[in-house]
Amino acid sequence: MIKTPSKLQDLRRRLYVKAKSEPSWRFWGLYVHVCKREMLAEAYRLTKANDGAPGIDGVTFEAIEADGLEGFLEQLREELLQRTYRPLRLRKVGIPKAGGGTRQLSIPAIRDRVVQGALKLILEPIFEADFQPGSFGYRPKRSASGAIQRVSEAILTNKTKVIDLDLRAYFDTVRHHLLLEKVAERVNDDAVMALLRALLKASGKRGVPQGGVISPLLSNLYLNEVDKMLERAKEVTRHCGFTVLEYARFADDLVVLVSAHPKQRWLRGAVEKRLREEFAKLDVEVNEEKSRRADLKRGESFGFLGFEFWRVRSRAGRWMPLYRPQTKKRTALLRQLKVVFRRLRSQPIRWVIETINPILRGWVNYFAIGHAGQCFSFIRNWVEAKIRRHLARARMRQGFGWKRWSRSWMYNALGLFDDYRVRPRLKATPA
Repeated sequence: MIKTPSKLQDLRRRLYVKAKSEPSWRFWGLYVHVCKREMLAEAYRLTKANDGAPGIDGVTFEAIEADGLEGFLEQLREELLQRTYRPLRLRKVGIPKAGGGTRQLSIPAIRDRVVQGALKLILEPIFEADFQPGSFGYRPKRSASGAIQRVSEAILTNKTKVIDLDLRAYFDTVRHHLLLEKVAERVNDDAVMALLRALLKASGKRGVPQGGVISPLLSNLYLNEVDKMLERAKEVTRHCGFTVLEYARFADDLVVLVSAHPKQRWLRGAVEKRLREEFAKLDVEVNEEKSRRADLKRGESFGFLGFEFWRVRSRAGRWMPLYRPQTKKRTALLRQLKVVFRRLRSQPIRWVIETINPILRGWVNYFAIGHAGQCFSFIRNWVEAKIRRHLARARMRQGFGWKRWSRSWMYNALGLFDDYRVRPRLKATPA
C-alpha cells in the first residue's frame, strides 16, 4: 500500500492541531495548497485506488495515462491557478435498492474527482477536528463496526428506549447556501469558497452528489449541529457519572437510545422534539413511514446499518444485545448471487467461484461482528447447493452430487470461499 507523502501528512496534521486547539479560528491561504502539483498527484492516486466509472466525458484512467498523466495534472493545475477551471455536468446512473426502487448516483468526471480529492485533503483535517464522537460515517479511522459497537454498549447499559429516524432523500436535499455558511465558519479563503460553490452547482440547485469524492465530508458537516445537540443533551442529562442517552450516526442513518429508568421517561420525547427542530432548520425531511420508536424491554427490535437489534437474556441470565443481519440484506445477497449463477450457467465452475468469492467475502466480513452464525450457515449451505447443481448440470446429471463431490474438495481444490467465522462480540454484563 502506498502511503500519503510525509509533507502532505505534516500539513494535514498541522491543520488538524490548529483547528482542534482553536475552535473559532478561520483558515486562510488554503487555495495555494489545493493547486500544488503533489496535492493533485495524491488526489489522483486516491481517486484511481477507488476506481469507479468514467463521468459524462467518458474519459477513463487508462485514457488519461495513455495520453500522459503529467500533462493531465499540469493542465488541471494551470486551470486552477488561472481560475478558468469549470466542473463538468454529472453523469446520472440509477442503482437498484434492496427494498425496491432505485437510488440516483451522480458520477463526476475523473478530472473533477481529482479536484474534489485535492480540496478534501485540505478541508478534511479542519472539519475532522469539529466532528463529534458519535459520528462514524466516512471518516478516517472510523467504520460501521464502531457505530454498531457503540449501540451495543448503550443497550448493555440499559438504554432501551430507541428513536430511529429516517431522513428522506437526504443527499438530494442538502441546501447549498446553508452548507457554504457552515464551511465559511472555518474557511476564510474566497478562492476555496468559489471552487466549492462551482462543484456544488454542477450537481444542481440542491444536494450533494452520491459518488462525489468530497460529498461524504460535506454531508457530515451539514449534520454536525445535530451531533452537537445530542452531545450537549448527553452531558446535561448525565447523572452521577453515568449517561442516560447515547447516539450513533453513520451518514444519514441515526439512532438514539435513552435510558429506561422511570425518571428519564420524559427524555425520549424531548430529544425527538429537539431532533425534529434541528432537521427543520436544515430543511431536512423526516420519513415518517420508515422512522420508528422501539422499546427493547418489550421485546421490540430496530434496524441499524443492516443489523436488526434485540435485547435478550444470555444463558447466564444476564441482559445482552442481540444483533443479526437483517433478512432483507440476506435476501438481497442471494438475489445478487442468483444473477451471477444464471449469467455464468454455461461457464466453467472456476469462473463462477472467482466471481462470487469477492461478493461473499465482502458481505461476510461486514456482518461478521454480530450474531450471524445461523445466517452464515444458511448462506454457506445455499451457495454450496448452487455450486453442486452447477457441477451436476455441466455433466448432465440430476441431483446435487452429495457423494460424488466432497465438501473439502469444493473448498480446498476449487477454492470456494469458506471463511464464515464470526468475530468476538461484547460480553454480557449485569444491567
